[in-house]
Amino acid sequence: MIVDLPDLEAMERFGRRLAERLQPGDVVALSGGLGAGKTTLSRAILHALGHEGEVPSPTFTIVEPYDHLSPPIVHADFYRLEHPSEAQQLGLDEYREDAVLIAEWPENAGGFGNEPECLQITLETAGNGRKAIVKSGSAWQGRWS
Repeated sequence: MIVDLPDLEAMERFGRRLAERLQPGDVVALSGGLGAGKTTLSRAILHALGHEGEVPSPTFTIVEPYDHLSPPIVHADFYRLEHPSEAQQLGLDEYREDAVLIAEWPENAGGFGNEPECLQITLETAGNGRKAIVKSGSAWQGRWS
């Protein structure tokens, strides 16, 4: 499925749509080049779930938990990882317990596409906006269409 995101308002609507469907254990895997909108979409999801204030990119901290949200969110940016084994060293499984993982640069952590709970979103520039190419795992069937 392809979702057109011509402006920031469309990105925010898309983030709200995603937030409404999230369940603990889900993975939202965000791929795309630098500046494609991965962090912008992450912020839209977090704000739609009720987070107030800034949402810093976790490029340097790698993992940023938002335990106060329902469901709890773990926002991770794997850009700086050099090998997928580094994701395991972060204790990612502990962070993910009963939470949703929003993963930027998931391929650097070995990917999550084989997990049924994974919603893969590739963001690409399209004119002045973006487009999202969405592939859903089996756990998303009926929740995403």
